[in-house]
Amino acid sequence: MQAEEHASEASETHNQEEFNPSEVILEHIADSHSWHLWGTTTVPLPVILYTDKGVEVFSSKHFEHGHADYQGQYYTYRLIKDKVSIVGPGEELTAGANMLNMHNKLIDFSITRNVVSMWLSILVLLIIFLGISSAYKKREGKAPKGLQSFLEPVILFVRDDIARPNIGYKYQRFMPLLLTVFFFIFINNLIGLIPFFPGGSNLTGNIAVTFVLAIITLIVVNVNGNKYYWKHIFAPDVPVWLYPIMWPVELVGIISRPFALMIRLFANITAGHIIVLSLISLIFVFKSFAIAPVSVAFVVFMDVLELLVAALQAFIFTLLTALFIGTAIEEHHH
Repeated sequence: MQAEEHASEASETHNQEEFNPSEVILEHIADSHSWHLWGTTTVPLPVILYTDKGVEVFSSKHFEHGHADYQGQYYTYRLIKDKVSIVGPGEELTAGANMLNMHNKLIDFSITRNVVSMWLSILVLLIIFLGISSAYKKREGKAPKGLQSFLEPVILFVRDDIARPNIGYKYQRFMPLLLTVFFFIFINNLIGLIPFFPGGSNLTGNIAVTFVLAIITLIVVNVNGNKYYWKHIFAPDVPVWLYPIMWPVELVGIISRPFALMIRLFANITAGHIIVLSLISLIFVFKSFAIAPVSVAFVVFMDVLELLVAALQAFIFTLLTALFIGTAIEEHHH
């Protein structure tokens, strides 16, 4: 009997340690309360929880990577798939509020890996733009040099090939927005391709981030829309009896355009990460070094392709944003 029990326990241990590629992939592309450095070394990040009894602040190290509960001042908390939940009587779990389940029992305002990555990209943006701005002021009328000469072709590309053709003579007003959007997306796409610290995050593959970018586009387009833009929506040149049909169609169009921006960026970046991780997982699925050269070769090819996608997605998002702004401020021509 003891031998059978030991065999059963060994079988269960083997099953628990069996490599699960889908779990590993989803863990890597999702947000996290800690930042992985190398091996088993991670940097715990602050957990900030707003509950119906008060605010709780503590380090994510207390969760021991999801293997331990943390007894806070008001509740006991558990980390399940990198989501904090309240552990109630009888092991009853209360997940944090989200868009589908709004409540004030637990709202998670934690500083996660994606938040730190966003701060990092903002810092890089400030260094780039403040440095270039200072260089233009000091070297007015002179040839660019250093970082200024490296990025000036990109800035001119956004101005001459994206802003001017799609917005028209009012393009200068929207250049700060277009440049910020382009470099923010591009830099975060590149950071997401770096497999080690400070990379490894999936910021532009987070739908909440692409949602905010799309909302900014929606607001800018409709706030700057002129009378001809709104007339086309609410008083188009069609028979009056068609207005009840045209209004819903036009209003859906207003929402669907930024929605398409959100989904396109999110889906392309997330799909690229999943493909790369899936190719790496083949080594562990087949448990053979023979598959490693093939897997690594395809991963290198996909990473090179992802470099193109990183720039292409930044270009497409910026181009369509400029196009939507241009249609909203276009003057009526007889």
